[in-house]
Amino acid sequence: MISTLTRSALLSLLLVFSAAPTADTLQIPLGQQGVSQSLPLPERGSSPETVLREYGEPRQRHAPVGQPPISRWDYADFSVYFEYRHVVHAVRHHQRRNP
Repeated sequence: MISTLTRSALLSLLLVFSAAPTADTLQIPLGQQGVSQSLPLPERGSSPETVLREYGEPRQRHAPVGQPPISRWDYADFSVYFEYRHVVHAVRHHQRRNP
């Protein structure tokens, strides 16, 4: 005879493993991964003054958040992330392509 605890455990396992997993799939066409663009992005370690001089005024400046303070400048095609007063990362915006 199966105890109530064992039945509960089996029922729980059945419920956990019977749930269908759901997730979105991100497909990047082969040959489109890491495609370089003609305009280089700001280099890591650059100052805000250097970024302004080379790329102009950003469309939007986001206030620093967290500790250490991380701020973001948004340009038309890319965003620049600063930690204190140095570039830590620059990211191109995703450009959708119509099939």
